[in-house]
Amino acid sequence: MNQKSEVASSAANPTADDPVARGAAEVARVYAAVEANYLTPVDPDQTLLDGAIRQALATLDPFSSFFDRDQFRQLQEQVRGQALGFGSILYVSPGKVLVIETAQGSPSERAGMGPGDEIVEVNGTRLAGLDIQSLIEVLQKARGGPVRLGVVHPGRFVSQEVRLNPAEVALPTADKVFLLKPGIGYVHLTGFESKTPQELSDALAKLSEAGATAAPGTSIAGQARAGGSKAGSLQGLILDLRGNHGGEVDAALGVTSMLLPPGLSVLTIRGRVQAPQTMRTVALPAAYRTYRGPLVVLVNGETASAAEVVAAALEEHDRAVIAGEPTFGKGVVQSVMPLSDSMALALTTAQYFTPSGRSIQRPIPGTSLAAMDPSRTGQTSGFRTDDGRGLATSGGVTPDAIIPARPTDPWLGFLDQRGAFTDFASEYRGTHAQIPRSFQPDAQTLSDFRAYLRRGGVLSPDEYWDHDQDYLKLRIRTELMNLVYGLKVGDQVATEGDPQVQGAADLFSRIQELLKPAPLPSS
Repeated sequence: MNQKSEVASSAANPTADDPVARGAAEVARVYAAVEANYLTPVDPDQTLLDGAIRQALATLDPFSSFFDRDQFRQLQEQVRGQALGFGSILYVSPGKVLVIETAQGSPSERAGMGPGDEIVEVNGTRLAGLDIQSLIEVLQKARGGPVRLGVVHPGRFVSQEVRLNPAEVALPTADKVFLLKPGIGYVHLTGFESKTPQELSDALAKLSEAGATAAPGTSIAGQARAGGSKAGSLQGLILDLRGNHGGEVDAALGVTSMLLPPGLSVLTIRGRVQAPQTMRTVALPAAYRTYRGPLVVLVNGETASAAEVVAAALEEHDRAVIAGEPTFGKGVVQSVMPLSDSMALALTTAQYFTPSGRSIQRPIPGTSLAAMDPSRTGQTSGFRTDDGRGLATSGGVTPDAIIPARPTDPWLGFLDQRGAFTDFASEYRGTHAQIPRSFQPDAQTLSDFRAYLRRGGVLSPDEYWDHDQDYLKLRIRTELMNLVYGLKVGDQVATEGDPQVQGAADLFSRIQELLKPAPLPSS
């Protein structure tokens, strides 16, 4: 009997009282028929893994997923907080690739590459004239092994050959750390990984060392780690969780433990096959920094999962003012289940609840999360913080202070998509010998930018040009700082000019008012 017949024979006799076996047998019969009779040979990976399994998981919820070999490897890299590569952040536009940043200790940095370098050749392929898709293909192909680059350094006209070998490059989660103004620190977390609590501890130590009397916008990148238990010189901290899609719950617990006293509830996890588990803040080793001063947490619609857990715990224990825009609303837990060395399944297995008992999961029509069961979620009404402030129960975390993001218009969106600001900055740098960090675009800079747009056939209508002056100056300055001093400096300039960050900084004078308990309803 051939292999096809064996499969069909075994599939014809499933265990009668086992629904899982019956379902598997039905899938096997369908696949056997397709494999034997379809017009062309069938790839089992494409049919079963990409087709049947992924489609089946999609009917459950948007978060359960199947990982093939490459996806599983990328997931493991994310968990380690590392990726195989050369440690360069690149700006790519048609026919042009610029280096914006090189990670400390990475192959790129060790080879002498830095901000503003232009990559003109990759393994013998000239990049001039290539479209975006072709450029991306060339760059992605080069990541897999040793690469030979042609690099033109700023102020030079002849390319230099640079040879690189890929290596594990650390991907920090505390990617922006600086003093926004004297005494007010700013930390942005991109996600929650096992190293995130240590990175936040380091950030608090560096902010403390920078000192309450430092000049506004003082960068603290590269300062040495310091021990101790408190960031005593900080008078306020903005913890920015915008764009943070979550990560490891244990890492979120560690971060929350730096900001809250030990023993307080952070979340409760409930699932169908596991007993409820309440996780509480813990006392951290003396080497970790903690922070007990005024705190503002920035969130938006891209703040999700473990990041929402942190924000909700700080909100419900009246520890922080939550500012920005309502969060995403993901309150379910995925467990990663390796199926082999090369495959894994991420399956929704539980739901988490905030200290007050709320679920922050928003209903998702068309899935198993379409209508949340009140007996399971506890979403009834009347939830309050420790001090009696009312809490929203519509999914996600609703800020105490709504601060909208900067509005953009179609013309600005077009300029960003075209890469106009970075291309102009590159051209501007080539014609100006010195660009100090204190550089501020003036009327002449804007005139040069408008002339640059005109040469490229881009219109600058007065209705947009006059209205967008401040943003144009900010974007030009940001891209110049990126190319001259690196991404950290450029990010800092952009952050300082962000209206949501500026609005968050203004809240420190109102924290007591915003955290004031609301009167309880009379019985």
